[in-house]
Amino acid sequence: MSTHTDLSPPRGDALAGRSGLLFPLLLAAASTWILVGNLRMEVPEGADFPGPRFYPGLLAVAGYVLSLLLVRHYLRHPEHPEQHSERSYAWFTDWVSIAWCVGGFLAFALLLQPLGWILAGALLFWGVARGMGSRRPLLDVSAALLVSSAVYLIFAVGLSLPLPSGVLGGW
Repeated sequence: MSTHTDLSPPRGDALAGRSGLLFPLLLAAASTWILVGNLRMEVPEGADFPGPRFYPGLLAVAGYVLSLLLVRHYLRHPEHPEQHSERSYAWFTDWVSIAWCVGGFLAFALLLQPLGWILAGALLFWGVARGMGSRRPLLDVSAALLVSSAVYLIFAVGLSLPLPSGVLGGW
């Protein structure tokens, strides 16, 4: 067992313990994709506030802010897997967590039309919760269904923006 307690990065390796910077980079890229799509969107004149550009713009800004906060976190507090394991790593990425998040997004994209927003969104939220380390499936699925239902109500009912209803709406 190693008795080495200094967790600072080795000299000359400024990226040691900072492989988590990949996530804010991907989040910033997704926010940029949303922003570009938002700027290219054709909005009819006389569209009422908040309009079709408001919420995507809000999501893009939130994504950029979260990306900056995550970058700041990983630069100030590098994560060293040696804290949780006796093994030593030059680079460490939790591929299982990434697979849960990416898999949840891909399942959402592929199943949105047939399942509808509520079920596909719940699947996405559950996959991300699992990828972020939650191991409480009943609570996660319940919260995911609640959040996706609330989002559906806000957009479909409150804003009159159509979201796919899938099997729950009779296709």
